[in-house]
Amino acid sequence: MIDPSTIERIIDTAEITDVVQDFITLKKRGVNYIGLCPFHNEKTPSFTVSPSKGIFKCFGCGKGGNSVNFVMEHEHISWKEALKYLAGKYGIEIVEKESTDEDKQKQDERESMLLATGFAQRYYTNNLVNTEEGLAVGMAYMKERGFRRPVIDKFQIGYSSAGWDTFTNEAVKNGYKTEYLEKTGLTIRKGERLFDRFSGRIIFPVHSLSGKVLAFGARTLKQDKTTAKYLNSPESEIYHKSKVLYGLFFARNSVTRNDKCYLVEGYTDVLSLHQSGIENVVASSGTALSADQIRLIKRFTKNITVLFDGDEAGLKASLRGIDLILEEGMNVKILTFPDGEDPDSFAKKSNSEQLLEYLNTNELDFVLFKTRLLSDEAKSDPVKKSMMISDIVRSVAKIPDRITRMVYIKECAAILQIEEKVLYRESDEIRRKNAERKLNYSFNDSGFKSKKESAQPSVAVNPLNERDIHEKELIRLLINHGAKELFPSDGKTGEDAVTVSDFIINELERDELALSNPVYNSIINECKHLIERNIIPTEKNYSNHSDTVISHIAADMLSSSYDISRIWKRKEAYVETEEEKLKELVPATILAYKSFLVRQELKETEEKLREAGNEESLLLQQRYMILKSTNIKLAKQLGNRIVF
Repeated sequence: MIDPSTIERIIDTAEITDVVQDFITLKKRGVNYIGLCPFHNEKTPSFTVSPSKGIFKCFGCGKGGNSVNFVMEHEHISWKEALKYLAGKYGIEIVEKESTDEDKQKQDERESMLLATGFAQRYYTNNLVNTEEGLAVGMAYMKERGFRRPVIDKFQIGYSSAGWDTFTNEAVKNGYKTEYLEKTGLTIRKGERLFDRFSGRIIFPVHSLSGKVLAFGARTLKQDKTTAKYLNSPESEIYHKSKVLYGLFFARNSVTRNDKCYLVEGYTDVLSLHQSGIENVVASSGTALSADQIRLIKRFTKNITVLFDGDEAGLKASLRGIDLILEEGMNVKILTFPDGEDPDSFAKKSNSEQLLEYLNTNELDFVLFKTRLLSDEAKSDPVKKSMMISDIVRSVAKIPDRITRMVYIKECAAILQIEEKVLYRESDEIRRKNAERKLNYSFNDSGFKSKKESAQPSVAVNPLNERDIHEKELIRLLINHGAKELFPSDGKTGEDAVTVSDFIINELERDELALSNPVYNSIINECKHLIERNIIPTEKNYSNHSDTVISHIAADMLSSSYDISRIWKRKEAYVETEEEKLKELVPATILAYKSFLVRQELKETEEKLREAGNEESLLLQQRYMILKSTNIKLAKQLGNRIVF
């Protein structure tokens, strides 16, 4: 077996556009890409790839799924072999082994740790907004820094009480084992004593791409210089800091929409820019930028603008790490702020229009920026100039596209006043040496060959079946909006927020309803299973599911042809987005489904009454009256919403 963490890493790394473009030509259209479908003959492109959702969908033949599904279908291989192919493409090592009790225990451990971090986030957030200490200390600090409540709520900012073990005691009281509190770094053990790691700090939850809380960053409120200003969760089974970017969960849609990602250093930089309306921003959280982090951004855009403060020493140190971005084929720009300013402080001093104008007019191409910066420093010193040329050529040599390299070499040669052929020769030599060091991964190197087996099982969905239409709408809402809050948490009563997933599952269970379509019912059961483990189901839980039938359905439901609910199409309410109407839409869809089932029961009962004897007729009449009454109640609740 391939262990779950490796599978997760493969799926996270395998950017859908990158994978598909190995096989077909794609053209950008809006936030998505289109091309001719490789699975059926067509002259007009109907094949769409969505980088933000990580899926492909053909509106001609109906095939769809994630990057693994695409390789399965295109190469006619199994799910496991497709994973191996993608692992080979991205240089991810796979060590196969039999599933053991230890493997199962490791998976259970990951889930338990995620439950602990999820509880911690809810505890810290509630502590900030609903306790006396949180409001007086934590919220006062956030307001002093200029942060308003909407951005605080959006990023689930929290506060950890100043007591030694306040959080730990509360977590244990709520049934969380100290073993997992320690493994996630929330709690520290010293001898027999347990201590809160983040005592007396502002808490910044760090989310995965699917919205799970993996770790925390925490800022001290003490003025004591011996106390670390920021304290972060340690590396763990669920958190690897080099593979996570702070804020990407909240930024991904904006990054795709704007086709650009701003990269900053700290948590408050991200919050300030979001508060100013710039949402396509992420942070490396003070760590050196890694290849894994760059590939995360590349899933949504190839354009990165790195925002620096005015500190020249820090700028030069950071420039060395940007070569990694060039190596991934990204377009990199640099933007510096005036002396003494950083993204956080500058955003606070500017309104949204001024900030956006500054960002748009002051960003510079990285290679040319670096060339001018080092050229000014070297001036007439031959030794320094020689070192500078080598430094710049190393950066240019990282660029994978030959034409782009040629353009940069031409411009750099003009700035440096040196012959182009010298730079070409040096660049080619560097690339040759780098190529020799790298392992070449190919399809055959992955240790398997194509098999003639169906990669995409057919999905038994009858579009003409009215019940299936209702059920399909429920599943579409569940997959597209399951993690969204219908009703926020109540700080006074302590009740948790109700998500779309919670509402749909609760409504179905309350009336003991099971969906007739077996595939849809499997998705409902999967959702229940996640909720029981206190995991908020997101679209990724379905689109990246190991069951290819479920991932195919998810791709279908996430595709653009389903963007507007049929309920609101009938009502001709095009002004507001579907997401803005969820509080009305989700209950209305549930009611419409229940109303349909009751009406079906009424028809069946009427037919039975025509053929029933006297004794059976009495029971059927009673059943008919109950159903009739229920139908009237549902109709009143639906009001004028004639959905189907």
